[in-house]
Amino acid sequence: MDAEKHVELIEHLEPLKLYCKMPNSFFQFKQFTIHQDQCAMKVCTDACLFGAWMVDVIRNSNLNFSYALDIGTGTGLLSLMLAQENHIEIDAVEINENAATQAIQNVDSTPWKNKVHIHNQSLQEFVPQKKFDFIFSNPPFFENDLTSSDKNKNAAKHDSTLTLDVLIDFIKNNLAETGYAAVLLPYHRTAYIESLLQKQSLFTIEKMLVRQSVSHGFFRTMILFSNKEAELSSVKEMSIHDENRNYTDEFVAKLKGYYLRPPQSPKGGSSPKK
Repeated sequence: MDAEKHVELIEHLEPLKLYCKMPNSFFQFKQFTIHQDQCAMKVCTDACLFGAWMVDVIRNSNLNFSYALDIGTGTGLLSLMLAQENHIEIDAVEINENAATQAIQNVDSTPWKNKVHIHNQSLQEFVPQKKFDFIFSNPPFFENDLTSSDKNKNAAKHDSTLTLDVLIDFIKNNLAETGYAAVLLPYHRTAYIESLLQKQSLFTIEKMLVRQSVSHGFFRTMILFSNKEAELSSVKEMSIHDENRNYTDEFVAKLKGYYLRPPQSPKGGSSPKK
């Protein structure tokens, strides 16, 4: 690997290292608890932000969904964030047996255990019985980047079992005509996923570009798309931290419905390590 490629790769991997360290075996939210000791990938700040962003988009756009699909649910975090705020039935697919078992346990301890259904299958094996109004995914990340020696973490973090091509093809074939889909991915994959959407005649509705702080470049993209072209698609930006390394007002506002207490700046030490 040449020096330039190595530097580029470190820039992509560093945010995950910073935001996915989670020493506890569980993460306590306001209305539910996520146990994660059996899951390769733990609760992360960017996943929490993605869930909160989706809820905001649904609410602010007055979207009304009956059936949703969570692809690669892991701990069940995203499904529970959506179930908390929406009257919606969710199928959640997870290929890893340990993660699926733990997701079932997490869901069963909530008021929404009859709304969220975990399927321990690969996406390729999953046969939907209906079209979905909303499909969402925090898919395996670093296609063709470095992989871990841990095969479970490899499948969870990398697309060794699910490529973006397969994901977008599945969404196209199983999304209702008036449905929407949302995906979280590394910023450097944005142009690629947009090319896949174009090939499948899917249309970007909104992009949220996320920075670690106002002094960093973008490291995540949250993208909402649909079968129908919007009159005007929007591109928004947000930073997790301000110039003083305090959490921004926008970040705090989005997560206040989920975190037990408002996120504090890293120096304060009272915020859980996501």
